[in-house]
Amino acid sequence: MALVSMKEMMIKGKNEGYAIGQYNINNLEYAQAILQAAEEEQSPVILGVSEGAARYMGGFTTVVNMVKGLMHDYQTTVPVAIHLDHGSSLEKCVEAIEAGFTSVMIDASTKPLAENIEITKSVVEYAHARGVSVEAELGVVGGQEDDVIADGVIYADPAECKELVEKTGIDCLAPALGSVHGPYKGEPNLGFEEMEIISSQSDLPLVLHGGTGIPTKDIQRSISLGTSKINVNTENQITGTQAVRDALQADPEVYDPRKYLTPMRETIKKTVIGKMREFGSSQKA
Repeated sequence: MALVSMKEMMIKGKNEGYAIGQYNINNLEYAQAILQAAEEEQSPVILGVSEGAARYMGGFTTVVNMVKGLMHDYQTTVPVAIHLDHGSSLEKCVEAIEAGFTSVMIDASTKPLAENIEITKSVVEYAHARGVSVEAELGVVGGQEDDVIADGVIYADPAECKELVEKTGIDCLAPALGSVHGPYKGEPNLGFEEMEIISSQSDLPLVLHGGTGIPTKDIQRSISLGTSKINVNTENQITGTQAVRDALQADPEVYDPRKYLTPMRETIKKTVIGKMREFGSSQKA
C-alpha cells in the first residue's frame, strides 16, 4: 500500500471511537518496529518525524524513501501516513511535502493568534492542493521534544480554537490541555472540560500530544471527547534505550550493532502493539 494522508483514518477513528497512534521514528529500527507492529495488529498508523529526527537521519527525502522501501519489502497492507511533527515554518512544511510526506503539522502556537492563523492557512492551501493533511496547535504543550522547548503549560482557549479551525480549514487540531512532551513529573492533569467544549464546536478530530504516561482511563476519556490521534515518542525511547543497556550489560564484549539494536527494535514493537490495543486501533485497518 502507498503512503496515505492521515485525514481519512482520523475521521474513521473519531466516528468509531478509537484513536490512531503517531509513533515517532528516530532511525531505521524505529521505523521497522512500528511498521511491523501495525501490520501484525492490522492497525492504521502515523509515523511522526520531527525536524531534528529528519536531520539526524539525513533529511526528509531519506526518511520518505526509507519508509517506502520498508513498506515495499515488508509488503505492508495497512494505511500508513508519514507526518511532519511540529513543523516550524511554511518553508519546512513545503520541504517535507515535496519530499513525499503525506501529512504535516504547522506549529505556530508561540505566535499571536492572528499570525498563527495566517501561517497555518498558507500551509493548508499548499498542502490541500497536493492531497496532504494538516495539523495545527494552540496553547503550550510543556516539556521538550527536539527543537520544541516549553516551560510550563498554557491551556488552549476554546474560543481561539474555534476561530483557528474556521479560518484555516485544518484537518485536525492539537489543543494544549495539560499534556507534556517527555516524562511527566507527577500525575497528568488534562483539561477535559475544555476538550469537550473544543470538540463540540466542530467535527474536527483532536490530537493529544505527550501520550506517554497518561493513564488508560484518561486516554479513554480523551477518545470519547473526540481525540482520534495520540502522539507517543518518549515511551519508545525509554524502553528501547533500556533494551540496549540490558543487551550491552549482558554481553560487554558485543560489538555488532545488530546484536544490541535488535532487542531495541523488538521492545519498541512490543510497546507500540500495547499502545495500539490501548487506543483501540488494532484490527481497524
